[in-house]
Amino acid sequence: MSTAGVVVRPRRPDDVPVLVEVLAEQQPGSRYPMRWPLPFPVERFLVRGTEEAAWVAELDGRVVGHVAVCSVPDPEVFGVPGDLVSVAVLFVGLAVRGTGTGGLLLDTAVAWAHEHERLPVLDVVPRHSRAIAVYRHRGWVEVGRVRPDWLPADEDDVVLMTLPPGPVERGGRAVPA
Repeated sequence: MSTAGVVVRPRRPDDVPVLVEVLAEQQPGSRYPMRWPLPFPVERFLVRGTEEAAWVAELDGRVVGHVAVCSVPDPEVFGVPGDLVSVAVLFVGLAVRGTGTGGLLLDTAVAWAHEHERLPVLDVVPRHSRAIAVYRHRGWVEVGRVRPDWLPADEDDVVLMTLPPGPVERGGRAVPA
């Protein structure tokens, strides 16, 4: 696993068209997002009204991944105390899958949450078991389940997770949060 040459930087408006392409490219294999095509413009999925910050991963000057942090409209759903912020819209292109690029993006979002004294949370569809395994390996814990109205009837409830305060896994080693 190598993230050599990958740069994470704040997302710019001119990144959005490329992100639409990267999201579309990876969707058939990841099924993220679950509904494709989306019933609204993809740009609205990427750039959300609740967004507080967003970053892209670049490799050789090409955008290859994305993550955002968003305010949590209904924090009680998570059942954990604290000022919550949701890690959202995390994905990487096929060319960098398995290289640790997604982990760099996740670390960036978590670091932002900690810098702003916020507790990171996220939701993930159980069908995305690989993602759940990665989150658990990095110290995220399940805090509940919820059934959003967009979830198809044949899917299990969405898993709600948080990253408790403490050391954060980065690159296979624990470092202070």
